[in-house]
Amino acid sequence: MNTSTSLLVQGYEVVIGFETHAQLSTQSKIFSRAAIAFGAEPNTQACAVDLALPGTLPVMNIGAVERAIQFGLAIGAHIAPRSIFARKNYFYPDLPKGYQISQFEIPVVQGGNVEFFLGDEKKSVRLVRAHLEEDAGKSLHEDYIGQTGIDLNRAGTPLLEIVTEPDMRSSAEAVAYAKELHKIVTWIGICDGNMQEGSFRCDANVSVRKPGAALGTRREIKNLNSFKFMQQAIDFEVRWQIGQIEDGHAIEQATVLFNPDTGETRAMRSKEDAADYRYFPDPDLPPLVIADEWVQRVRAAMTELPRVMAQRFVSAHGLSEYDATILTQSRAMAAYFEAATRACAQPKLAGNWIMGEIARRLNAGEIEIDQSPVSAAQLGQLIGRIVDGTISNNAAKQVFDALWNQAGAEVDALIEAKGLRQMNDSGELEKIVDAVLAANPKNVEQYRAGNGKALNALVGQIMKGSQGKANPQQVNDLLRQKLD
Repeated sequence: MNTSTSLLVQGYEVVIGFETHAQLSTQSKIFSRAAIAFGAEPNTQACAVDLALPGTLPVMNIGAVERAIQFGLAIGAHIAPRSIFARKNYFYPDLPKGYQISQFEIPVVQGGNVEFFLGDEKKSVRLVRAHLEEDAGKSLHEDYIGQTGIDLNRAGTPLLEIVTEPDMRSSAEAVAYAKELHKIVTWIGICDGNMQEGSFRCDANVSVRKPGAALGTRREIKNLNSFKFMQQAIDFEVRWQIGQIEDGHAIEQATVLFNPDTGETRAMRSKEDAADYRYFPDPDLPPLVIADEWVQRVRAAMTELPRVMAQRFVSAHGLSEYDATILTQSRAMAAYFEAATRACAQPKLAGNWIMGEIARRLNAGEIEIDQSPVSAAQLGQLIGRIVDGTISNNAAKQVFDALWNQAGAEVDALIEAKGLRQMNDSGELEKIVDAVLAANPKNVEQYRAGNGKALNALVGQIMKGSQGKANPQQVNDLLRQKLD
């Protein structure tokens, strides 16, 4: 259980668990060879197996299994050497067979944990399991003609359902967990993470209780398809449940939906328990056997994991664990950081610029780092010019602004064109320093009397006299030499 101090809301502790459906990046469905493509015409990607026509049998997609193994390795879980598929029985119009093939008693991925930062505090959420299953179809409600149609294109799409313990204690923590999970599945390439298209769907199980009391009755918020709506939905649900309890009402277990237009949740149906689904082993599918040799082959072929890369950044570049985690938020950001570092050999400065100025501009423009107008090589060159004393930090910001807004601009050409090169002629600088000291005897007297602020005033005058081109470090060194 998460041991950090819980944030109380009106005297209640919030308890949150997650179930996330990650659509796996296979070319075909989990038990058939039908294609998977978002946006296809209804019912054009549903074969006889997906339609559950008599005489058809499911055949396991090996690619879906390998992606499940990858995920298990990424979160430090146990990969079950033998797992079983079950039939989950329920009756919706978009479920052709009248049951969903899933895993129940023995899932393919067991345990593991997801670590992330909430602010500068490190958090960890335990996972119960991750199991393979097929998706259902989709009901299309045509309000303008008052009819509902069934699209079975999605039926049989491979999903990995990832289930947590109820370890989260606030909506902010829940969103941070969901973002980290999203990073993991997209980083290792098992899911494209497109929330708008339903490739990464989150269900939040929310309950409240008095501190130290037994777990409260949970309500499940279904199909949260953005991190913004996720936080809004959880916050509303928490306030609603507390209000109900304070008014003397009992919370009933239910499945609810979030309406982003009203900012409210509403009950959709009573929540089923496992017994309601009448699980039993699927007689058409043999147990899934995963030999250790298969796991090791998958492990050897996997890309460097974000947590491993972050540890490398800490040991090789001297970054803090927090900074290293931020710089591995995506493969694109990590690649950008490494390229900028190669260009300037200043990893800490490169990291600070990426987490500061670059991140601010990306957020303002609502773009990703691989769309940045300033390339990693340009940023590295700019940092190099700060380090070698060619320009000051203030001048660097002017150059960066020009690079961001002028496609094809070059660092050195901008420095010359804008006259931003620092004054490195010690003789010329000494003349300015002497003139400032002669013109400001009161500041000189105050500094020698122990007033450190007087030095700042003198530095300001020298920078003004040099039109901002003097090297601040040289100015400070020369001033102290003359004054002391």
